[in-house]
Amino acid sequence: MDTKSILKKIKEEHKIGRFIQFILGLIVVSLSYNIFNRRFNLTYGIGGVGLMLNKLINVDPSVVMLSFGMVLLAISNLVLDKDTTKNSILGSILFPVFVKITEPVCSLDLGNVETVMLVLCGSIMTGLGHGLIFKAGYSTGGTDILNQIVSKYGKMSVGKAMYFTDFVIIIIGFFVFDFHTFIYSVLSLYIISLMTDKVILGISQSKAFYIITEHETDVKRFITQSLSHGVTVLEARGGYTGDMQKVIMCIVPTKEYYRFKEGIKLIDKDAFFIVTDAYEVSGGV
Repeated sequence: MDTKSILKKIKEEHKIGRFIQFILGLIVVSLSYNIFNRRFNLTYGIGGVGLMLNKLINVDPSVVMLSFGMVLLAISNLVLDKDTTKNSILGSILFPVFVKITEPVCSLDLGNVETVMLVLCGSIMTGLGHGLIFKAGYSTGGTDILNQIVSKYGKMSVGKAMYFTDFVIIIIGFFVFDFHTFIYSVLSLYIISLMTDKVILGISQSKAFYIITEHETDVKRFITQSLSHGVTVLEARGGYTGDMQKVIMCIVPTKEYYRFKEGIKLIDKDAFFIVTDAYEVSGGV
């Protein structure tokens, strides 16, 4: 199967379910924007641009978001590929619409809760919404398009471009609003990125161990007999010496991490091992 066919198949799979998830994510992000971002002037993304222009020239943030979104779509169509532009159209139009529809929640009474706690709650809520949107294969348009343009012409990864564009917007927000706004915006952006990753990847239930040891047989016996887990032995070659060596790979539940690690140390105190989160484990016997 060629790559275009694979991408087409991915796009067609669970289409209705993914669209519902996309809409749910938009609702969550829009509610969070009106309840928290507008209240505390959190200035990141295209929503932050909307808040700054609202402060400076009293224009509706949703109008700013829609206008900027359309301009960025036009630029995207010229400088990026058509598929990227198509994937951003729905989000660029619907996000500002949902922000306008949910605008009445701006007057919601949040009581006497500390500002920092409310910012954290809003950030978690926004991260949850963005995670649902990205996991469904959509985007909110706006700065997502800008990030890809900056990535292409700034010769940097999309991840670095995202931090660059958002940080520039937050810095401008510092001059439009105040230092408190700057601090809360940085904190919020950090929490959102963590929460978005957790929704997309899930919470790690397993750990992947990669072990190089002089006591290969003993380590394998400990894993397979004492802990009842399977192992895979990989052939590797030292980059400096060029010597061939074995790498033992094993996936273990997170709750068994400590027992597994300490067991390896007891067998071979000089063992070299790497531990990483394994977010999804599939296949095997």
